[in-house]
Amino acid sequence: MHVHELNPKRTAVTLVLFAIVIVVGLFTMANPRLKYAQTPGETLKMLRNDAGLFFPHQLVGVLEGNNDTVMLIDLRNAFEFGRGSIQHAENISAVELLSEENIDRLEQLKSNGITVVVFADNQLEANGPWMLLRQLGFDNIMVLAGGYDYYKKRQGNLSGTAENDTYLLGTADYNFAEIASGTIAAGKSEDASKSGLSIKRKRKPAVAEGGC
Repeated sequence: MHVHELNPKRTAVTLVLFAIVIVVGLFTMANPRLKYAQTPGETLKMLRNDAGLFFPHQLVGVLEGNNDTVMLIDLRNAFEFGRGSIQHAENISAVELLSEENIDRLEQLKSNGITVVVFADNQLEANGPWMLLRQLGFDNIMVLAGGYDYYKKRQGNLSGTAENDTYLLGTADYNFAEIASGTIAAGKSEDASKSGLSIKRKRKPAVAEGGC
C-alpha cells in the first residue's frame, strides 16, 4: 500500500506545493532579479578611456560639503571601514553589494540623480564591483582613481592633483631594473676575475702494461 492511499489529502497538498515550486523556478529563470544591460567589453572600454573614473581632485567639493550630488561608498569590510575612511562615505561591503536591500538603495540613488563613487584600498580592488554594477545598468556608478590608499597619501593636497597624476601608475617598492643591472655587473666582474686564473690539471699516472 502506498503512502498517498493512506493520506490522499496530504499527498495532494504536497503535489500542489511541488508544482508551485516548479512554476516559481521557471518564472525566476525567465525573469531574473538582476539583468545585464552592458557587456564586459563595453565596461572595459570605459575604464580604458577613463570614462568611469572619478579623479581625486574632484573629492574636494564633496569633502567640503559643496557637492550633494555625489555619494561615496566604501567597499571594504566593516572592520577596515571602522579604522578610517573618506569623510561622508557610506560603507557597503563588496560581498554584500548585490543584496536586495543594497540594490534597492543603489536604484534609489540612481533615480535621484546621485553619482555613486565606489572605492577600496586601491583601484584594482574596486574595479570588479564597479564593472559589475555598470553591467547591471547603474550608469551613475564611478570608481575612485587610486583608491583609499592614494587618498590617504594626498588628502591634504587633493586640489593640487591632476588627471595625469601617479594614482594610476603607482609607485614601485623596489627599483628592479637597478637591482638587476647591479647583479649583472657583479656577475661580469666575477667572470672577469675568474678569467685571469690559470688552472693546472694534474696528470693521470701511467698505467703499467701487462698483468700478473
